[in-house]
Amino acid sequence: MRRSTFLAAATATALAATLFAGLAPAHADNTTGPVLSDADGWYEPGLIFVTAHSASPLTHITAHFYPLDAPAGGPEAGSTEDFTQYTGQDATSGVWRAPVHLADLGDYRVTVDLEDASGATVTGALSPHTLRYQTLVRIPELTATPAVPDYLHQQVTVSGSALATDPRHPDTPTPAAGVPVDIETGRGRVNATTTDDGRFTATFVPVQTSIDLTAAPGASVNYPGAIDLLSPKKSLHTTQAPVRFTASTHALNLKQGATGTVTGRAEIQTTSGWQPLPHTSIGLFGTDSNVVAGQTTTDSQGTYTLHVSSYNAAPTAQLVAGTSYMPFQQVATEPFSLHVAYATHLDMSADLTDTSSLKVSGYVYYEDARAHWPARPTITLQYSKDGKSGWKNAATVPIKLRYNKPLFEEDFARTLTTTNTNAYWRARFDGNPDLATNTTKPVHLYRYATRITGFHASTNPVRKNQAFSFAGTLQYKNGTTWKPLYGGSPTLYFKPRGSTTYRYVTELGTDRHGHLIGMETAKQDGTWAIALSRQTGDHYLRSAQVTDYVDVR
Repeated sequence: MRRSTFLAAATATALAATLFAGLAPAHADNTTGPVLSDADGWYEPGLIFVTAHSASPLTHITAHFYPLDAPAGGPEAGSTEDFTQYTGQDATSGVWRAPVHLADLGDYRVTVDLEDASGATVTGALSPHTLRYQTLVRIPELTATPAVPDYLHQQVTVSGSALATDPRHPDTPTPAAGVPVDIETGRGRVNATTTDDGRFTATFVPVQTSIDLTAAPGASVNYPGAIDLLSPKKSLHTTQAPVRFTASTHALNLKQGATGTVTGRAEIQTTSGWQPLPHTSIGLFGTDSNVVAGQTTTDSQGTYTLHVSSYNAAPTAQLVAGTSYMPFQQVATEPFSLHVAYATHLDMSADLTDTSSLKVSGYVYYEDARAHWPARPTITLQYSKDGKSGWKNAATVPIKLRYNKPLFEEDFARTLTTTNTNAYWRARFDGNPDLATNTTKPVHLYRYATRITGFHASTNPVRKNQAFSFAGTLQYKNGTTWKPLYGGSPTLYFKPRGSTTYRYVTELGTDRHGHLIGMETAKQDGTWAIALSRQTGDHYLRSAQVTDYVDVR
């Protein structure tokens, strides 16, 4: 569709200047004589406007019109000298206007003759613009209904009439039928075509609160070569209704990687009262106006479910219903606080010694540079009978910060005496608002008490250099019951008569009943002693020492 223009065609001007170079503007006899600036139709049918100035008042103006395709020196198509001053303070400078009466529509070259009160003249001055002596198609005004659209009345109907004015009959405009019309609606366009009575109608829904509506007629076969003028602007303003909404919570404390949920319902106030607000954006925004946790949209009943991400913390944020510049509703906000505790990594190694001492060591670190260590970070050691419930605190272990940076492991260690020789143990990092509390998986640590019963030499007295064995049973205590310890390796010691020191001899074995297995050779009188004196596996405590004196003969 051809758009309207308010300037004369530059191509016509260039063509005229080329074909009729011999018709350059004449000059007055002195430099203070009349000077032509322009002669144009100003898109006023049947009129010519001449812009000129002179040192003395202008007394006479004549405009001559030549078809653009006429050869140089050809006859003029018409002229006019019935000029009256249109603008200007006095006759020395301004714009003069005169009617134009030509037989045929078309584009014409214009020359002007000027004379001032001093007698100075200029003849054949060529206008830089041509006269477009064409039918003028314009839309005098636009009507918008409703004049103030609102939430319940969003669709706007734009209407108007296109008029065609022939410059040969400027006082009798007629309806322009079959003319395409392009209507600018702010951020879009709609189209229409005029009916036989010149009227057109189109509808649209505004996407802005304030719009300047304009309509431009386009080229049509009914009016070839016509001048199409843009309509005057029609201002349109929408009404934004108040909005409110509920939120199931106004604060979330999330661990890094977790997702929270906010639910609620949005409403809009209309002349019918508060009613559900469907298809409206609900978003969580921080103070920097960036989306913190994504967005959602209300359903047909105005309800919503917003899934809140823990990607960014926003201690001071807002839940926002709607977006800026919505044409029919205001933006509503609710305060919100999103706090994120960034992930920590925790590891623990633990062991029970033969003396029931608990040795614990490990490390903890975090990755995200937005987090910070507490002023005095600690680890809490906890134990439970079944590793599932009933956790109790055993000790608080401080973490000595060496690096105080992300991705650097900070160590902890502690050795403590415990009476819980059969329990589940874990370490818990006591975080702060920046760092999430973390707990290791439970570790089952246990040590059974042991004893040796019925220990004695199988033969006593015994002959020198004679082999003999030992009787006795190695046992461990499971709960309140003593049970045989199969495969144990109690240590055998010997202290000769008259000595005060035991020396290591060997390790004995035990069968599936816990009975001692092993033999020795009698060398001299003395005391034999036996005890489970070192760790045998991971779960048994050393036993008390038992003795038997053997007489060797």
